[in-house]
Formats: sequence, structure tokens, C-alpha cells
Amino acid sequence: MATPANLPVPDGIDLESLEFSLRRPRSLFSYVMSVLTGLATIAALFPLVSVLYMLVEKGTQSLSMGAFTQLPPAAMTTGGGVGNAIVGTIVIVALATIISVPVGILAAIYITEFGPETYTAAAVRFAAKVLTGLPSILAGVFAFAVVVVATGGFSAPAGAVALALLMLPTILLTAEEAIKRVPPRMREAAVGMGATPTQVVSKVVVPTALPGILTGVMLAVARAAGETAPLLFTALFSDFWISRTFPQFLPKILGDLMKPTASLAVIIYNFSGSPFENQIALAWTAALILVILVLIVNVAGQVLARRTANR
Repeated sequence: MATPANLPVPDGIDLESLEFSLRRPRSLFSYVMSVLTGLATIAALFPLVSVLYMLVEKGTQSLSMGAFTQLPPAAMTTGGGVGNAIVGTIVIVALATIISVPVGILAAIYITEFGPETYTAAAVRFAAKVLTGLPSILAGVFAFAVVVVATGGFSAPAGAVALALLMLPTILLTAEEAIKRVPPRMREAAVGMGATPTQVVSKVVVPTALPGILTGVMLAVARAAGETAPLLFTALFSDFWISRTFPQFLPKILGDLMKPTASLAVIIYNFSGSPFENQIALAWTAALILVILVLIVNVAGQVLARRTANR
């Protein structure tokens, strides 16, 4: 039986030239570039790891069950938490997701499946790309002029509109790319079986592209959860809970949503500049909780996307 050591060598091939040696320019260049790539990776990870370490170290000092269930503390007091800010963040981001996801996905379906070469599709793509670079404070100013002025007060829906404006381009562009990656033969097979264009989109294209669409939604949610400037113009802040009274739950909670609403991003902004140690410590805890919430959403989205892709 022939082994690599005693296999016949084809004519014209020099085995010594195939051996790795740093004396050869190509081998030396490859080795140097590999080392530089590794060093660049470590340099890029160092700030991230440092921030996470500092966040965990300082954020866990005031982390307790009370941080999730109590209201923000007054100056120079002990205890307190960010429970109302957690609820407010979830409510505002959920409302923004409800607004932006259907609009973004439907727009992506139109510009890829029904009118990819039309002037409308070109205008939508251009507008989405412009919105990706829109300063978040301008989204807050827009929502202030459209919602806050119209309703006469700061509210959670106003904050949701501002965040939805920031989420929309990310969802639209990622959904468009995910839909474009659906193999054409799948569309052709569905059409060959007699499916209408609407059935092709709803039964073939969207389910196939769903993992990519979900990834875009998670990225948009992660960005929206950490925005502060839009909420300062729209939702402002509150030291109270969104009402949990019962049986008048629905009317009361709807009324409370039309009032200033707390959020983690704003409480971090407010307390980080405070001269009082208890509020500064709580700002670190709120930042840690916000990172954990975003991480949970991203992990859940990835798990859901993988399960959908494996079906």
C-alpha cells in the first residue's frame, strides 16, 4: 500500500518549494499578516471586554430584586430600583416594533417582488439608506412635532414613533436582502404548481427569508432599546409606574401611556450626571439591566431564526 512518503512525484513538481519556510517572501508575508490580524482582533476586543467588565463590576453593586421591583430613589436615600423604567422600556420598544416591523417587511416585499425596477422602489431604497444615517435626535424632533404637539403631551406612543423611525430602515434593508437571497427556482417551482404571486410570497418567499428578517428585527430592537435622545423629546420620564389597577386595567393603562413614561436609557442619562452616589450606582445597574435585556432579545431571536430555518 502506497503512503504519502513513497507516492510517486509527478514530473515538474518540486516538493521543497511546497514546504513552509519563513525565508520565502510569500510565506513570510502570510505569517506576518496572520499575526497582524490576530493583534488587530485583540485590539478590537479589548475596549469591548473592558466596558463589559466595568459594567458588570459596577452594575452588580446595586443589583438586587429591589432594582427590578422598586421605583427610582430620591437623592441621598438607600434602596430603590428601576422597575418602572424596565416596564416603560419594554412598552415603548414593543410599540415601536409593532409600528415598524409590518411597514418595513411589507415595503421590502414590494420593492423586491412586485415592483423591483419601478421609480417607487428606487425612491424607497434611497429613503431607507438616508434614514440609516439619520441622527437619532432628529427622529425625536420629528416625533415631537408630529405626535407630542398634536396630542398635547409627552407619551409612550410618541417615543415609539421616534424609535420606529430609527428601526424602519434597518428592518427594510435587511428584509430586502433576505428576500433577494431566496433561490429563484423556489419561486419558479411555486408558479409552476399554479400559485398566485401572493401565495408565492406568503407561502414560499417570506418563510424562507424569515431567519434573515428576524435578524434584522433583532438588530433594530437592540438599537432602539439604547436610544436616549429621541425619548427625551417624546416620552420624557416619570417616577411612577404604568398603572396596574384592575378591573379598570385597560382604560387606566391607556391613559397612563399618554403621559410621560420612564425608560432605562433616560434614567441612565439622568442619574449618570447626578452628584449623589446612590443614583450613580443605580445608573450602572440600569445600564447592566439594559444590556441583559438586549442580550436576551438577541439570543431569543437567533434561536427562533434557527428553528425556523430548520423546519
